[in-house]
Amino acid sequence: MAGWGKKREVMRNYNRLAAAYDVLYAEEQNKKMKTALSHVHIKEGSFMLDLGCGTGLLFEHVKSRAKLLVGLDTSTRILRESKKRARQFPNTAIIRADADFTPFPDETFDIVYAITLLQNMPNPLSTLYETKRVSKRRSIIVVTGLKKGFSQDAFTRLLKRAELKISNMKTNDQLKEYIVVCRKS
Repeated sequence: MAGWGKKREVMRNYNRLAAAYDVLYAEEQNKKMKTALSHVHIKEGSFMLDLGCGTGLLFEHVKSRAKLLVGLDTSTRILRESKKRARQFPNTAIIRADADFTPFPDETFDIVYAITLLQNMPNPLSTLYETKRVSKRRSIIVVTGLKKGFSQDAFTRLLKRAELKISNMKTNDQLKEYIVVCRKS
C-alpha cells in the first residue's frame, strides 16, 4: 500500500501546482523535450503516448507528426490544463489513468514519452515494464530521470533491468534530468 500512498501524494502535489505549473516549469520542460526530440526520428503518422503528460507541453513539439497523441495523467487538475492545450490539436486525446496500469492493448504505440515521470512512481521498474507492454516492437521510448532522484549509474541500471536498449543518453549539466532515448528490444 505504500505505493498508492506515494501516488496519492504526487496527485495532490500536481493538483496544487496545476494552475501555475507552466509558469514554474515550462522553460525547463521545453528544454528537455527539445533535447530529447533532437535525437528522435518521428515517422509521419505515428501513434504516440505521453505518460504523465502534465499540462501537455509535449503536444506542441510533436503535433504535426502524430497521427494520434494520447496524453495520460492521474491528476485531475493538471489534466484540465492539458485539455485546454489539446483543444487546438484534433489528433490529441486526454485520458485520466495510472501509468502503471494503462488502458491500452499490448503493442499500441510507436513512441512513448515518460518525461518527468519515473521519479514520481513508487516502482519505476514496474512503470517501465508497462511502458514496454504498450509499445510496439522496435518502438522508441523516451524517458527522463531526475538527477536528484537517480545517479547516472542507477538510472542506467534501471533501464537495463527493464531490458531497454539505450540509443542515446544526454546528461546536460544545464538540465536537472538525464534524458534517454531507448528502443524496445
